Amino acid sequence: MANIALIIAGGSGHRMQQDIPKQFINVYDKPVLMYTLEGFQKHPQIDAIELVCIDGWQDMVWAYAKQFNITKLKWIVPGGESGQESIRNGVFNLEGKAEDDDIIIIHDGIRPLVDEMVLSDVIVVCKKHGNAVTSLPYNEQIFVVNEEDEGTTMKYIPRETLRRVSTPQAYKFGKLDWAYHEAFEKGIGIKGSAYTNTMMVDLGEKLYFAAGSDKNIKLTTKDDLEMFKAYLKADKDNWLK
Repeated sequence: MANIALIIAGGSGHRMQQDIPKQFINVYDKPVLMYTLEGFQKHPQIDAIELVCIDGWQDMVWAYAKQFNITKLKWIVPGGESGQESIRNGVFNLEGKAEDDDIIIIHDGIRPLVDEMVLSDVIVVCKKHGNAVTSLPYNEQIFVVNEEDEGTTMKYIPRETLRRVSTPQAYKFGKLDWAYHEAFEKGIGIKGSAYTNTMMVDLGEKLYFAAGSDKNIKLTTKDDLEMFKAYLKADKDNWLK
């Protein structure tokens, strides 16, 4: 059984308002994407990495991988028109390469602070249940807008019933491959902001929660980028348990 990371870096990053895709922005002389790949490179349970990348940037990524010693990178696949198409491209490329019981860990290339503990727990939960989605409790109060008066509310959702989910997410390859064929053939769970986790639920699958981390931020805006830089510079206090 192998553990294969499927890193999604096919977006153009318009919201960052920069001249190059945000996954290739340099932070302290290293592209954001390389920080992400290093997290998987260093994890002892990750056997191989597949990257879904904007078409035309493949040679650049191979060069960066050599420079930063990302030896586990085995395949680079062109991205699609949407996030779901990009993931599908990566999954279909693994046909004939991955076994049905192999664990595929899907992760956003612009989440460069993936924690080793989070990766480990995703793998453990997926081995036990067949899938795993990174999750955290929701710590804010959630109120529902009044349909008759959008400036008011009379209903809330108990936060104990909610979870925030993100990547990494892990799935056994056989089920994942089936799901993407099924979803794209029938048009289920592939539109708008859909992701693998929402698609699986739309297909009737039960998902299992794994550990998450507040540090696992997604770099979408310039403020996110500044937060990432602050995390990199921060020193941990020794007295914190």
